[in-house]
Amino acid sequence: MQKEKILVIGASGQIGVELTMALRKIYGNANVVASDLREQNPLLEGTGPYVSLDVMNKEMLHVQVIRQNITQVYLLAAILSATGEKNPGLAWNLNMQGLLNVLDIAREEKMHKVYWPSSIAVFGPTSPRQNCPQQTIIEPITVYGISKYAGEFWCNYFFQRFGVDVRSIRYPGLISYKSAPGGGTTDYAVEIFHDAMSDKSYECFLSEDTYLPMMYMPDAIRATIELMEAPADRIKVRTSYNVSGMSFSPKEIAAEIQKSIPDFKMSYKPDYRQHIADSWPQSIDDSVARSDWGWKEEFSLAAMSKDMLDNLRQQK
Repeated sequence: MQKEKILVIGASGQIGVELTMALRKIYGNANVVASDLREQNPLLEGTGPYVSLDVMNKEMLHVQVIRQNITQVYLLAAILSATGEKNPGLAWNLNMQGLLNVLDIAREEKMHKVYWPSSIAVFGPTSPRQNCPQQTIIEPITVYGISKYAGEFWCNYFFQRFGVDVRSIRYPGLISYKSAPGGGTTDYAVEIFHDAMSDKSYECFLSEDTYLPMMYMPDAIRATIELMEAPADRIKVRTSYNVSGMSFSPKEIAAEIQKSIPDFKMSYKPDYRQHIADSWPQSIDDSVARSDWGWKEEFSLAAMSKDMLDNLRQQK
């Protein structure tokens, strides 16, 4: 059987850095090729091969796949919700064409697997607010959400039509102490920890009672790898799986931080991101992922907050 050789596209981003490191632990440093348009993230330097790659340049991408004997691709390059609203055409173009390039090459080269992340941004104001189910009304109102929902159907199409084993998770907001957030509507939940440590205050761009589904990065990385390593016959959803970790509001995360930093102050100044947040569900039902491939989160709000602050203190 051919040895797995993995290409991570968008490896310098918020998910990419930690996913690349986790994959290198499993498959060996030399067998996981990191790539990005940006400079290599300092955390990845010296840990394995790195190539500069533009997912929009299909020929260049195809050459790399053949040259490196790639058998799996993790496509993480995307323009996120808040950034996408500033340049909708660019967001649609990158998020869609990048995926189509990868799926097409995967089909031609008979790749073993492709991973592509979707997002809770596919849901819209007409989706159920509480315990939003796997299959429901989906009418996104951001270009990011529209591109992710269209992408889910392309993934399903390439699986049904060409047999490409493509797998996907609808990520909630992701929280990490290792890499900076990438322009999403849930970024406040990362920024708040950094500002609490440095300034003991944070001005939140969402209102205090805005509940959103969130997940701590170690859970997100584990969910991704568990999905990709599950036997193909366990993967029943070929659009994208709901997964959930926790749901909380800015007020609740502030209260959690105050347990550790008592003089931390929170203020609120909602901006254009409030409208995006208000269109998303407050909590997610991920029972399908739990029954199909055994997903289960490990981190609660309290456990995540403690781990974030402990690690940020060590970085000081």
